[in-house]
Amino acid sequence: MTHVLIIDDEPTICWALSEALADEGFSVSVAGSAEEALRSAEQQRPDIVMTDVRLPGADGLSVLRHFQNLDAALPVIVMTAFGSLEIAVEAVAAGAFDYLVKPFDLQDAVTLVQQAQTALSQRKTDPAENASAPTDEASLLVGDSPNMQAVFRKIAMVASQDVPVLVTGESGTGKELVAQALHLFSGRKQGAFVPVCVPAMNEGLIESELFGHAGGAFTGATQARRGLLQQASGGTAFLDEIGDVALAMQVKLLRVLEEKKVTPVGSNQAVAADFRLVAATNRNLEDMVRQKTFREDLYYRLSTFRIDLPPLRERGDDVILLAKHFLNRFSNAARYQFAPETLDELRSRKWHGNVRELRNAVEHAAILSRSGTILPSALPSPVLPSGSTAAPTHDLTGVVNKWLQSREGKNEPGLLNQFMETIEPILFQHALEVSGGNRSEAAQLLGIHRQTLREKLRRYDMDPSGD
Repeated sequence: MTHVLIIDDEPTICWALSEALADEGFSVSVAGSAEEALRSAEQQRPDIVMTDVRLPGADGLSVLRHFQNLDAALPVIVMTAFGSLEIAVEAVAAGAFDYLVKPFDLQDAVTLVQQAQTALSQRKTDPAENASAPTDEASLLVGDSPNMQAVFRKIAMVASQDVPVLVTGESGTGKELVAQALHLFSGRKQGAFVPVCVPAMNEGLIESELFGHAGGAFTGATQARRGLLQQASGGTAFLDEIGDVALAMQVKLLRVLEEKKVTPVGSNQAVAADFRLVAATNRNLEDMVRQKTFREDLYYRLSTFRIDLPPLRERGDDVILLAKHFLNRFSNAARYQFAPETLDELRSRKWHGNVRELRNAVEHAAILSRSGTILPSALPSPVLPSGSTAAPTHDLTGVVNKWLQSREGKNEPGLLNQFMETIEPILFQHALEVSGGNRSEAAQLLGIHRQTLREKLRRYDMDPSGD
């Protein structure tokens, strides 16, 4: 009979778990502290351990490491009321089989113990290691929803593995934060984290930017320059919007990933570039592979491990958790709070710009609010009306047809250009609002290069800065 040791200072938790596991045929012993747990283990060695992360006398992760040192194959399940990325990484780094966020469903706990039982004979872990200390960047990944907990688990599992990772998700979901967390919890954390925004790079100079160039390689290259990938050597390179890389460059990038070497433009000498690649996209790369606009071999190389970020509208009350998190950051004090009707408004919005749009909305509200309570009126207008979705295709067709009817009888040439001049400013304004005025992010959302966006804004007199 498989023996489970439950360690928790809450008697009700111990009793409920004991009853549920006993009903499934497990033998169970309980301990209310780390010291009691160690005494119990001496009397009867457990096959599976369930421990709370906060215990009298010692923390649960110390207990976990103690049992891992005794038996590296022993499955340990960590229970915590704090479902943060840091806890997930610490638990997995210390060798935990998995973790449960309180309050949890008893059946979920039983299922997890059964999975540990199945894996018992196969489980092999490395000696326990200390996880990286939490950082400000990692702490920005906030979420209690099940789909974000799944993301945390994936980050914890792959952070220490020196393999490429593909992060997918809509614009504004936090793909760069995931890349930063992967770097900060990896063995490369002492190296550089080099972000590369592909759409913001000049199309003609992207090879030079990534691989570097020799002196005199082209007009203006007065001296040799290390490329971004070489600068990331020993650390992590983050290629944002990898789907925007041209096919010709994809071939060269694949070779770099395979050989860990780059050849600067204008040079015949390859130089070492030992970096870990994290790539991100808001596009469907599988469709691009089928359409032959993205190389299949590069896709499989990039997606050795994949993390899919959920849109904010699918994360339940994470929107409130995030809003309060941002409010604390922007107000620099705990004196601000959301009115109940403001929380209702935050829940009701669709957040098509995801976490980025929410962050901008909270910052906007914090600036406008003079009292300690933030009212709905302090929030900016949603990118789309609250509770609405994108217009159905037939509605959009009707708008276009109505515009065409207004042109009847004029028979002027250049109809397409006239229509684009009507619709483009609307799209650009939308992208700038979603991105909080950040032109690089707006260009990514539109799927165009930053230079193109800048030229269009000037053309439509939408560039007050004139830069």
